[in-house]
Amino acid sequence: MIEIGRLPNSRAAQAFVDYLKGKHIDCQIEPLEQGVAILVIHDKDLEQARKEFAHFMAHPYDSKYLQASWEHGDTQTKIDYGAPSLQLFTQFITGAGPVTLIVFAVCVLIFAAMNLGFANQTYAALSYFGAVPNSEFSQFWRVFTPSLLHFSAMHVIFNLLWWWYLGGKIETRIGTAPLLILLFVAGTLPNVIQYYVGGPNFGGLSGVVYAVVGYTWVMGIRKPAAGIDFPPSYMAFMMIWLALGFTDILGVAVANGAHIGGLLIGLAQGLFDSRKSSSSI
Repeated sequence: MIEIGRLPNSRAAQAFVDYLKGKHIDCQIEPLEQGVAILVIHDKDLEQARKEFAHFMAHPYDSKYLQASWEHGDTQTKIDYGAPSLQLFTQFITGAGPVTLIVFAVCVLIFAAMNLGFANQTYAALSYFGAVPNSEFSQFWRVFTPSLLHFSAMHVIFNLLWWWYLGGKIETRIGTAPLLILLFVAGTLPNVIQYYVGGPNFGGLSGVVYAVVGYTWVMGIRKPAAGIDFPPSYMAFMMIWLALGFTDILGVAVANGAHIGGLLIGLAQGLFDSRKSSSSI
């Protein structure tokens, strides 16, 4: 038996296994500490199974997988989903890698500190050069740390949901290195742009979020086998949100320079990585 891939939960894995059964490909699910592995029984089925797995990763909600469960599913199969709260937590953990989760947790902790009586101290320590007195250029971390600051519940929720959803996809399906590059490049250069566009008083992970948006969109088009496609409707929403930032409709100050800078970085890295991946095949 050969492993062809891993999925975060048994339910998704069972749908895929039922689909392969309809293709006369014998396989089974093996539980892991985090998620499950898909194992192909016969070597002759390996190439086709891998192609089908790549398609499943790119289009997990295709109706043909649900139909396969109805036609080929085993009613005796016992899948323990656990308590709903535990299942939700498990999906949250397995749907992202360590970098995604660490950044998520750091942003939450910083936001909590700012709302529990430490707003001034936190902002003074993490804001961009010139935002507070005595913020010198020798304090190099200030070029990045504004990306970890959030000033409202909507601000932090919006950014972290996209970060977990897209950053988690990149890290678990492509690797940690591309996500780290996006994080540090899009967490610094767009801040420089925003400083020159609107001054030092800004914060938020939005630049990085738009970087992972651009990256997943390009990779979904140019390298669909990577399994991190970004639906056109989602992309349209993010572009509309980007455009609204240049108006007064949102009623809040928006770091438009960081958004555009992050998007361009994500598009550029997506073009580079997709070309590199294609040439290595």
